[in-house]
Amino acid sequence: MSTVLLVDDDPENLWALQLALESCGHDVVLAESGREALQKLQRQLPRLIVTDWEMPGMDGAELCRRVRCQPALADLPIIMLSARPEPEDRSPCWTAFFQKPANLAVLLDSVNVFIAERLAVVSRRRPIGEPAPSRLKPVDSRCWP
Repeated sequence: MSTVLLVDDDPENLWALQLALESCGHDVVLAESGREALQKLQRQLPRLIVTDWEMPGMDGAELCRRVRCQPALADLPIIMLSARPEPEDRSPCWTAFFQKPANLAVLLDSVNVFIAERLAVVSRRRPIGEPAPSRLKPVDSRCWP
């Protein structure tokens, strides 16, 4: 199916979510910190990111802000997981928020919906080989000396 970047500092959470995502047919790339996730994003573009909020070093919220600052990644869906409730005083930079323990079926359905929406947007884009529209009209080659 599609590649999902899974970010969490807890190996047990990584393992459980990796199994669930792979059982749905997704390829999973693992990162144990926000910094490692940013490094992996430079090498591979996933269809979606699932990240934990509370991690040492760079937390999930900072990871989201840094992803949104990169034009190539700005529209990438991000699912935030946290043991704490979603903060109401911030404007979120993630696409969806799930409080742990999250309902796994609902989480996986959300992953599939976001990936399907992203694939639909990508398929509507103009193919790379097609020239960009221009207001300039081509000149007849016979007019040139």
